[in-house]
Amino acid sequence: MNQTVKRTIFGVLFLAVMLGGLLFNEYTFAALFAFISGVMMYEFYRMSLGPSLKKQQWEGIALGLFLFACGVCHFSGCPYSEMLWGIALILLLFILGGLVLDSKHEDFAKSALILAGLVYIALPLALSPAVVYSGGQFSGLLMVSFFVIIWSSDVGAYCFGMLFGKNGKKMCPKISPKKSWAGFWGGIVSSVLAGAILMWTGLFCFPWYHVVAVSVLMNVMGVLGDLYESLWKRHFGIKDSGKIIPGHGGLMDRFDSSLFAIPIGYVYLLIFQLV
Repeated sequence: MNQTVKRTIFGVLFLAVMLGGLLFNEYTFAALFAFISGVMMYEFYRMSLGPSLKKQQWEGIALGLFLFACGVCHFSGCPYSEMLWGIALILLLFILGGLVLDSKHEDFAKSALILAGLVYIALPLALSPAVVYSGGQFSGLLMVSFFVIIWSSDVGAYCFGMLFGKNGKKMCPKISPKKSWAGFWGGIVSSVLAGAILMWTGLFCFPWYHVVAVSVLMNVMGVLGDLYESLWKRHFGIKDSGKIIPGHGGLMDRFDSSLFAIPIGYVYLLIFQLV
């Protein structure tokens, strides 16, 4: 199958799964984001640790999923959510204690990568239910709007980069040789345009200057998130984080910018009391 055709087909399927999971109900959201969290943490540990600390890798993935469950319970208003956060802390201490009791300590220095996966991936995803429960009841529209801005930024950056950035100045050539400043500015234009369309259609119901600010902030942080994952992969000599989406790579390759962009977008709205 032609590579472009493959990317298009699986890109459309990916989009359909994302929209269905976010818009159908709270259960499809929870299932979708728990799956994303588990797979991303698996990819992160496989990329960073390989065969080292296998037991702790699975413990880290399990704790990441438990943290996501804590986030769902907390932001949906379930009782005992504070107790669940406390249990999560105890589980983390058990994982760290297990490293001490392990008879082999030659990989101890790598144990920091277990914590890195929890902070880098599990924590942002555990807090993502705050977005879908921001109005007191479940609604995936704000999260969909965030993703539309991020995806529009990616498309704009790619198109502008291909048209104007091939021979132009590169942003971080040692990390990502293909990223150009032309693509960066194209991403900002596209994200602001996407935000404006969302505002005019009533999906992003905020004053226009806040829409522009959120779109620009999310674009900048999304680029940083993309570059951070590129730096991580380059350090470990990895091209793609995985192969779960044919033609697109792994889930980390698809959500690297979201891990940085969505928190900043939501915190901005919180600061100005818009959610």
